[in-house]
Amino acid sequence: MSSEANTVTAVYQVTGMTCGHCEGAVAEEIGALDGVSSVKAVASTGQVTVVSAAPLADDAVRAAVDEAGYELA
Repeated sequence: MSSEANTVTAVYQVTGMTCGHCEGAVAEEIGALDGVSSVKAVASTGQVTVVSAAPLADDAVRAAVDEAGYELA
């Protein structure tokens, strides 16, 4: 069985990202959460796609986005 079969993909909407630096800041903070294997942030759409081993707690994602200086929509 591939490891991808045991992952969860979630898409979040983040407000305030305007550039690559913003994307990196958000991706770094969310990427530090337990179980996260990849994060892709896109400033132009405000979407952040997160792949993790298990569903993430909304509070944890919100705190990570806040720490980066942005807001979870």
